[in-house]
Amino acid sequence: MKTDRRLIGLTGTNASGKGEAAAFFKRLGFAYYSQSDVIRDELRRRNLEPTRDNLIREGNDLRQRFGPDILARRVMEKVSSDSIIDSIRNPSEIEYWRRQENFVLLAIDAPVEVRYRRALTRGRNESAASLEEFTAKEDEEKTRDRNAQQLETCMRMADFVIQNDGTLEKFHKKLEAFL
Repeated sequence: MKTDRRLIGLTGTNASGKGEAAAFFKRLGFAYYSQSDVIRDELRRRNLEPTRDNLIREGNDLRQRFGPDILARRVMEKVSSDSIIDSIRNPSEIEYWRRQENFVLLAIDAPVEVRYRRALTRGRNESAASLEEFTAKEDEEKTRDRNAQQLETCMRMADFVIQNDGTLEKFHKKLEAFL
């Protein structure tokens, strides 16, 4: 069955602006789904805090137990209209989404120092008290393990990459150009 529904996947480095990109698209009428919400639901069910460490560990565990595209499959059960799919971090997830009609993958990136400063101001438990810890935590997301996060590979698989290293206004202009 053909559909005109548009699916925009978001991948990218921590605190690069994926959430801001999602908010931008939501204002244009896109529904929003985060694959990380699948993990958060599991953590809540197990009475665990949604720290970055727990999200990484639980996401990798779900992929190990149910297949590397489990997060994408669970989100797709909810999708029915133009949608933003956030938190894509495994190539098998991308392969799953590419089998859906009208899917495009957008990667967001920014220099690590900029992202670290953003992470400090957003008030989440990043499990990193210094730039060095922040960078080390990112290294955990750059594995080659089939059932784990493979952020660098996902970014290389993106159809488009936006560098979010300027003002919010400039970022929004880049997102408009992407559309």
